[in-house]
Amino acid sequence: MRVVFAGTPEPAVPSLRRLLESERHEVIGVLTRPDAAAGRGRKTARSPVGQLADEHGIAVFTPQKPSDPDFLAQLTDLVPDVCPVVAYGALLPQPVLDIPRFGWINLHFSLLPAWRGAAPVQAAIAAGDEITGASTFLLDAGMDTGPVLGVATERIRDTDTTGDLLGRLASSGADLLSATLDAIEDGTAAARPQPDDGVSYAGKVTVDAARIDWTRSAAFVDRHIRSVSPAPGAWTTIGELRVKVSPVQLSQDTLAPGEIAIRKSGVHIGTGTTAVVLGDIQPQGKKLMKALDWARGARLDDTAVAR
Repeated sequence: MRVVFAGTPEPAVPSLRRLLESERHEVIGVLTRPDAAAGRGRKTARSPVGQLADEHGIAVFTPQKPSDPDFLAQLTDLVPDVCPVVAYGALLPQPVLDIPRFGWINLHFSLLPAWRGAAPVQAAIAAGDEITGASTFLLDAGMDTGPVLGVATERIRDTDTTGDLLGRLASSGADLLSATLDAIEDGTAAARPQPDDGVSYAGKVTVDAARIDWTRSAAFVDRHIRSVSPAPGAWTTIGELRVKVSPVQLSQDTLAPGEIAIRKSGVHIGTGTTAVVLGDIQPQGKKLMKALDWARGARLDDTAVAR
């Protein structure tokens, strides 16, 4: 089939690479978000998906909005059979959805209808889900509401960060998406409507929302930190200093929420239940370092409080 692929960030790259390697499908174009400032130098750069397309000599389209008339005309001229989409980053209007004869097939990193929306992996970890996965479905005008074509499941490990879990789902999801397109071409794909029960939503995680609430339980704090790692990164303030916090270990110590105890075993911080032990932290403007090394160098004492 003739394929126009839509995607932007790194987790979409395995799916595009899988389709480029396919002997059954021809990638004739790639839709991605416009080049944006990235990195410490804030230089304008192509998206990871756009970079891979460039390497393979594939036409890349970067409209400010997918409703742009020029893009609509370009996509129409390409006459794609199907348009797979993985984390593209913008809503597709109905005139765009109507162009490919087999529609737009979205790879979403949850078991729909659970965790529709922008941050399903983060939400699954934060909620303490034991099982998640990936779904392929036919895009419609709703928010991840279209009929499901295929699923792959994945167990959430006790130490998983969003980066860890998303990496595995990006890989298994690439296989799922390829298999879904094969089934569509073969005429064996079966779309089933999503049930009305079990619906949940996962909104975009903001920097403000990534702040740690030390009054919550240790288990909640652990899941919260892992759910926003590596981005946008969990953070707290210690005194006047803002620091990013990497995943923690649970402790049996009992401290007041936010109370800090510096011991040979590490930097312990109280929660609403038992304490947690900090791993690495990153003070604002500095590199990542061991929490205990930083606390000793900063001459942090037991009067310090995390808020």
